[in-house]
Amino acid sequence: MTSLRNLPAIDTLLRACDPLVAQYGHERTVRALRQVVDGARQAALHGDPVPAEAALIAQTAHLLAADSRPTLRPVINATGVIIHTNLGRAPLSNEALAAIQAVGGGYSTLEYDLEPGTRGYRDEHCARILAEVTGAEAALVVNNNAAAVLLALTALAQGRAAIISRGQLIEIGGAFRIPDVMAQSGAHMVEVGTTNRTRLSDYAAAITEQTAVIVRAHASNFRIVGFTEAAPLADLAALAHARDLIVLDDIGSGALIDTAAFGLASEPTVQESLSAGADLVLFSGDKLLGGPQAGIIVGRADLVERLKRHPLARAIRADKLTFAALSATLDHYRRGEALDKVPVWRMISTPPDAIRARAEAWAQAVGGEVVASESTIGGGSLPGETLPTWALALHVDQPNAAAARLRQYDPPIIARVAHDRLLLDPRTVLPGQDEMLLAALKEL
Repeated sequence: MTSLRNLPAIDTLLRACDPLVAQYGHERTVRALRQVVDGARQAALHGDPVPAEAALIAQTAHLLAADSRPTLRPVINATGVIIHTNLGRAPLSNEALAAIQAVGGGYSTLEYDLEPGTRGYRDEHCARILAEVTGAEAALVVNNNAAAVLLALTALAQGRAAIISRGQLIEIGGAFRIPDVMAQSGAHMVEVGTTNRTRLSDYAAAITEQTAVIVRAHASNFRIVGFTEAAPLADLAALAHARDLIVLDDIGSGALIDTAAFGLASEPTVQESLSAGADLVLFSGDKLLGGPQAGIIVGRADLVERLKRHPLARAIRADKLTFAALSATLDHYRRGEALDKVPVWRMISTPPDAIRARAEAWAQAVGGEVVASESTIGGGSLPGETLPTWALALHVDQPNAAAARLRQYDPPIIARVAHDRLLLDPRTVLPGQDEMLLAALKEL
């Protein structure tokens, strides 16, 4: 009990905490002091010495700083996974970030038409440039691709039948399942074919007077190999249009550039889908497109107009920051500069020799060895596909513990462990992050 008497009163500690009060406020500082003093009291009851006043104030400062740190923080991605879903998917270009700053820092023409000085429509901000870069008649942007699928099915197939191959009843991250979305939309799902083989005749046999749409869902995060068969999209479109049906093509990743040009498998592009006859093509903004999170719908003008008028469209609409970033990202494609300006495509197109030179510079600065490795695309795009890369390998005791230590830095550094080595892939470390990365590695 004698030691407990040495615990200073909260008021006494508070008089020495003016800088903390100025930074965090009176009430938060008092709550933190009480938490620290209560912890010291419990420790003293178990025989620990009572900390000095300065130590208690230091603990309070640390507690307040930790409590004030945002949970959404920038990190350095050294994993080699380009579109890392857990790390925020596609990083934005400098121009996209500048557009967000310009629009978010003040008022904007989100729903205002400058020429007549009357109310405008947010749907128009990306529609024209999307039509230009994809070749579509019209476009609509919502808050993510799951919402785009839900909106399209609800507006076009509610109370009617939607045909889909059994091999395309996919589930992606976060337990998003196509069958669940179809059920939520009110469309009646009609499964055709088998898991590995679905022929055009399977679709044709399933069409009835109740059929409204044929859905194709790209298997963006897995592969079925071996004894497989799938009806070509062009054939599906011909069948659908002969029966006055609509084809919805959910391609997921939203590629506007042919991935095969970089030694990867061909990911379906938006342009190819439209050329094959899809009436509406749906895809994400933050995967291979390399922009902000968004659900993008392009295709026939009359169908896009029906989606715009549906009540659900307002509930899932995109905000001004999304429109700003997406417009700037799409402008890179319009200018033919996506490989240089869009970070995802800059990473994909970076030659291995350039990556090796960067890894060797790291090794000269902190030690370790440069080893051949593989980068992956990630983000539910191009499953199983890799790009040759070079990584810095550090032979450290307890590499998992070392990786955990790197995650405690500011900004946190996310590495990977393979074969009892700590690996850091330069491909996904953004320009300007090398100095911070190397400073942390030197401490290891």
